[in-house]
Amino acid sequence: MLAELKQGREKPEGAHVLFLFPDLETIPEKAVLDRIMARKQLEVSDLAEKPVVVDSGEMRVWAMVDPGKSEFEKATLLRKALAPILDEEPKKVAIAVYGSEMEKRALAEVALHAAWINGCPLSSRKRKQPGKLQEIELFGFEGDFSAIRAASLGNFLARDLTASPPNELTPGVYREKIAGLAQTHGWIHAEYGFDALLEMGAGAFCAVAQGSLVDDAAIVHLAYRPESARKRASLVGKGICFDTGGHNLKPARYMHGMHEDMNGSAVALGILLAASEAKLDIAIDCWLAIAQNHISPKAYKQNDVVTALNGTTIEIVHTDAEGRMVLADALTLASRERPDILIDFATLTGSMGVALGSRYSGVLGNSEELLEMAVACGKSSGERLCAFPSDADYAKDLESDAADIKQCTLEGDADHILAVRFLDKFVENDVPWLHLDLSASNCKGGLGAVSTDITGFGVKWGMAFLQSWANR
Repeated sequence: MLAELKQGREKPEGAHVLFLFPDLETIPEKAVLDRIMARKQLEVSDLAEKPVVVDSGEMRVWAMVDPGKSEFEKATLLRKALAPILDEEPKKVAIAVYGSEMEKRALAEVALHAAWINGCPLSSRKRKQPGKLQEIELFGFEGDFSAIRAASLGNFLARDLTASPPNELTPGVYREKIAGLAQTHGWIHAEYGFDALLEMGAGAFCAVAQGSLVDDAAIVHLAYRPESARKRASLVGKGICFDTGGHNLKPARYMHGMHEDMNGSAVALGILLAASEAKLDIAIDCWLAIAQNHISPKAYKQNDVVTALNGTTIEIVHTDAEGRMVLADALTLASRERPDILIDFATLTGSMGVALGSRYSGVLGNSEELLEMAVACGKSSGERLCAFPSDADYAKDLESDAADIKQCTLEGDADHILAVRFLDKFVENDVPWLHLDLSASNCKGGLGAVSTDITGFGVKWGMAFLQSWANR
């Protein structure tokens, strides 16, 4: 799927070459570059802000990547540096790195990630298929980049699934794809279908799923079990394959793009794939709450009272707050297994997008230590997170006269925080828990290393976080 990596040759050759260096002292082919910069009336120091492209039959791109810049800034610069090369849809790209051994490794890692994820186009239904990068030659450094490749594979899987049209990626088809991945990668695989969940008492999930014409909703459980693992993490993902808003129907402007509402499940699945490919020494469970939120005579409605899997009764206030409903029962199932940590991923609230825009995602949870670690891993991975409070007094807004808890409020104030106060009711056994509200799942023009609007945000962070957490 991703381009093959070749290493070891001494001199970069080919029609498309990217030169990467950390400072003005390490510029390759400086005499050539000086002439180009003079012609363009640029200072060499301008390379720190914008790559220089030369196309004289063979394309050469120079980019100076300051080691002092943040990982996000480096990734953004690499995306821009590779863009003119990848726009030509080459089969082969050469990347040459310069500087100290540490600097060359860092440059190679960020460049390979950007080349891998952007050189493999997302699945297209156009008649003319885009070209695919087949080979990357790395010059100046030799090393093991299997972890970067694994994260790139996970990111691509998350983005490709998220981009799938809703008439193609129905819950039933999604479950088939997941079953195929489980077989390929040797994951344990189990499904809790609608009827089974109804019998179990998972009324929060079933309230959302009951509006669909076809009973193809399910909570899917996957497990990766390396033999020497000493810690176990559980990932939970919101998998709403299309969200109409239900009886509280979304207007067209806000319903457009709602096939991407399963992104949280795709990110969880991408992390699981990356961890498997990297042979991460952590046992991982993945719980995917897969359904659609349709409008129909059977669909749940305002003022319904339903009973969740853990016995909590919920007053329905707004049918477009379906994500927290399907996550509630999935979190209960996951936390009953008593993992060492629980992380859920969801495109959950519009208020997080209002708070942060589409360049950051938000993180909340029940552990200050984990929140600090999550934000730190956001910086180190280039997928930035902002932590929000979720103090207990916010829960007062969810008090109900008709049930144990309200699903949400109609006012919508601080809904990203209220959603976490709601979800906290369904995390059992005092399991340490983080919730990622993926406001950066789609960013117009790309984000960080990713050139597509659909970002796959969370996969690279997830790998960095799990490794940091396991090693503490």
